[in-house]
Amino acid sequence: MDQLPAALERAGNAESWTVADAVSRVLENSEELHSWRRCLLSACMKGLVAMYSTSKDESKPEVERSMLQRLEELLHMVGAVDPDDWYSLVKAGLKYRYRDEVFLEVLNVAIQLLYKKESSL
Repeated sequence: MDQLPAALERAGNAESWTVADAVSRVLENSEELHSWRRCLLSACMKGLVAMYSTSKDESKPEVERSMLQRLEELLHMVGAVDPDDWYSLVKAGLKYRYRDEVFLEVLNVAIQLLYKKESSL
């Protein structure tokens, strides 16, 4: 389970995300769930950065869309991000996906969530 977040960071690794979802269901009522979701959020952001950096055009739009949807869900659950991960995502996303409507919508939601008054960022 410790190596799973690193596997999730690789661009387009859908099978690992299926396993991560199963682990999340197992941890549903445990104290470790929040920590696990923070790891998933970080891995999701790093995976999107890797995807944007290696594929400067949208060669896998369905994979990107599912990752962006997952990012939005995790942001709602966790409510905070690692500042370095956030910086990398915003930088790569705006550099390579500044015309992608779905990316911009998720970015807007993320900004609203992360930059409210009581946010840690």
